[in-house]
Amino acid sequence: MRARILGHAHRSKSAKRRWTADIFVNKMLGVNIFSDALDGLGRWYVAVPPFLIISFLAALFFVTGEGQARLQEAGERLQKSSAREHSIDELQNSLSRSVGAQRGFLLTGDQRYIDTYTRVVAEVEPRLDNLRAAYAGTDASASVRDLQVLMGKRLADLSMIQAIQKTQGAAAAIALVKTSLGADTGVIIGDTLDRLRDREGVEHLAATAHWESSLALNRWITLGGTIFNMLLVGIAMRLVYLDIRRRTSLTAELRDQKMRLEGEVEDRTRELIELSTHLQNVAEREKASLARELHDELGGLLVGARMDISWAEQHHAKSDPDLKLRLHRVQQNLSAGVDLKRRIIEELRPTLLDNVGLFAALRWQMKETCGSAGIKCTESYPDEEPHFKSEASIALFRIAQEAFSNILKHAGAKSVDISLDMDEETLLLRIADDGVGIAAGQFMAIASHGLASMRHRVRALGGRMEVRSPASGGTMLIVQIPSANAVTQIGEPAPT
Repeated sequence: MRARILGHAHRSKSAKRRWTADIFVNKMLGVNIFSDALDGLGRWYVAVPPFLIISFLAALFFVTGEGQARLQEAGERLQKSSAREHSIDELQNSLSRSVGAQRGFLLTGDQRYIDTYTRVVAEVEPRLDNLRAAYAGTDASASVRDLQVLMGKRLADLSMIQAIQKTQGAAAAIALVKTSLGADTGVIIGDTLDRLRDREGVEHLAATAHWESSLALNRWITLGGTIFNMLLVGIAMRLVYLDIRRRTSLTAELRDQKMRLEGEVEDRTRELIELSTHLQNVAEREKASLARELHDELGGLLVGARMDISWAEQHHAKSDPDLKLRLHRVQQNLSAGVDLKRRIIEELRPTLLDNVGLFAALRWQMKETCGSAGIKCTESYPDEEPHFKSEASIALFRIAQEAFSNILKHAGAKSVDISLDMDEETLLLRIADDGVGIAAGQFMAIASHGLASMRHRVRALGGRMEVRSPASGGTMLIVQIPSANAVTQIGEPAPT
């Protein structure tokens, strides 16, 4: 029973672990999917915040314009109310001044009061027109019309008093003024003007409140828009920063990958160069071994056979002419075989290179090439030949041999020049001909195995090779090798 419970618990724990692992995997997959989605959106999602900013600024522009229109409307309302109040004050001032001027004339008889009265009365009618125009289309226009009638009546009363003063004298006019003539009309005009002034006071307060509320609303809209715009700018900067980080990380990853690939290419190239160099060295050693075997074994057999034929000619061919002829023919064939063996050995591994030196081998190669093709050859070497390293001497000889072969096959040259110069740092080999030349595209062509082999031999010695087509025609091969890689230094064993 206990084992069964423990087994059930173990299975429950295992199931729980699997369930947790599945959730973790799903979360990771979700993160990867989300990351991939963001990476796909990376082309355009950075442009969303600027688009929102521009849209919001456009909306803010229209809202601000509407607020400015509200402020302008409130300002015009205040201006109109102030203009009406000013018109009311001017009209009342004109009426008061006209009454005062008339009474001053009645009391003093001074003509200046009459002049003032006349000028002020002339101002009343235009000011009434201004007030009527200011209240046109409003609910107070009827009061303005009544005020205009009352003002006409009041001015008529003042004119009548002035006429009585002229006809009956000042005493009669003063007595008329002391009566209630015109007083009731003046009181009604004053009340009407007070009502209009009170109305404009209320209107002025309402217009001021409307202007202040519009100004406050405009300020709040501007503040809110500025804050929201700053928030959008922050979001845009954040997204741009994330995008820059993502692109920087991707660029760094690509750069690291490129460096790794370049390192791998360099390693593989170095391996191939080392392998090719090793194969060339092995091939040269095999050729040398084969040349020694041909020289020792085949040469011994051919020499022994010639000796036997010579003995047979001396002891048995004297009495038989036919046998003597046949033995002589065999002797000639054996001589041809010895010459063939010698040529094969020289092709495999020049004996002059090992026994005499590089310069002698190059002279022999030039003589063979120029002699067989009828080409004029010019050569130049240092007066004293240094001790070349074995791999350097065979490489330089093979390079010259391949160059001569190319000249015979393709150049159609009539003359060939070879020169070898040395100093403490560089060994310089030049081979030039006056042939048809070589196209620039053939210098690095894949099918140019001879040039590739020469380049590889030069590269293996740490040097560089250049093929030129001079303006005068022909082809020039230039090989530069560090002297330390070509010549045996003091203390090094001499080449064998």
